[in-house]
Amino acid sequence: MLSALRGVPRPLVLGSFALAVFQVVGTIGASRNQQAQHTLDALAIAIAVVGPLALMLLTLAPRAVIVFIAATIVVYLWRGYAYGPVFAGLAIAAAAVVARGHRLAAWLAMAGALLGFLAVHALVRDESWSWAWASGVAAWSLLVLLVGEVVRIRRERVVASRRARREADRRHANEERLQIARELHDVVAHHLSLINVQAGVALHIVDRRPEQARTALEAIKDASKDALVELRSLVGVLRDADDEAPRRPRGTLASLDDLVARSAHAGLTVNRSVEGRARPLSSAVKLAALRIVQEAVTNVVRHAGAQRAEIVLEYAPGSLVVVVEDDGRGMVAGREGGAGLAGMQERAEALGGSLEISAGAVGGVHVKAVLPTGGER
Repeated sequence: MLSALRGVPRPLVLGSFALAVFQVVGTIGASRNQQAQHTLDALAIAIAVVGPLALMLLTLAPRAVIVFIAATIVVYLWRGYAYGPVFAGLAIAAAAVVARGHRLAAWLAMAGALLGFLAVHALVRDESWSWAWASGVAAWSLLVLLVGEVVRIRRERVVASRRARREADRRHANEERLQIARELHDVVAHHLSLINVQAGVALHIVDRRPEQARTALEAIKDASKDALVELRSLVGVLRDADDEAPRRPRGTLASLDDLVARSAHAGLTVNRSVEGRARPLSSAVKLAALRIVQEAVTNVVRHAGAQRAEIVLEYAPGSLVVVVEDDGRGMVAGREGGAGLAGMQERAEALGGSLEISAGAVGGVHVKAVLPTGGER
């Protein structure tokens, strides 16, 4: 018994003892004012004490507690003791059990106590019967149960709200992890692809044309430096570092100039053009456009075997249209489902836009992304 009570919350223990004292004192006072009732004895005091003390087991066995307290009340009434605060324990137990979700047990226990009360009053003690009096007792019992129902509904709403909040936080965290993973893939794939191409060029010409090998090595140095800077930015986000993040602008369309220059070092001639009247764009649209172009050019460098690529930014009404087209070998079987293509699709859809990948007019691949300029959804 003592081992079971060790897990009982301290406020519940203190409240149970306080209620037991209140019921004993109140019952003694009520007995003095009701001389016609049965004189208090040890059984009456015991009932006034054990009922509140049983409340300490509410968290362990709520249904057993409400049945036990209801049974003690019926015994108290059958013995003919004075009416008093001894019913407080039953009311608290009923409301608490309903609030914890054991509605059937509480309603049956209260119904049993009420029927026992009426039976003792009318049959055993042969007292005068009054429908108004019986209705008042029933209304008091119903009120107690309704209070428990209100508490139960409020508790369920709080639990549901907390569960929804935790789910929203978990979903938001997953979206953030997905965004960081997408950024990491785009940065690493693009720069390492350029490094891989330049390293192959350098190894191929290092003995015959060392001056060109030097150019390839410088391109490798620049690409690796840019990759390290961007990776440091991402790691800073993950670690929530206090040190300052790199101040070089990231995620802007101006970075396309660097992309064009690096692609030239990789042997790919890239032409960039703008159609329509340029206007300010949200950071989400600019970052999505940059990453889509970056991923498309990376695929051209790695897989297309192309000589030229065209990048077109069209400022259409209500959207930014990004087109990347090359003159390479076209779509390669087995590469259509790569993470890079999925990442481009996700970036476009995150803004409420679309992405189309098809065969180019002069061979190669035609990538078209329509990005609404209203911002991220």
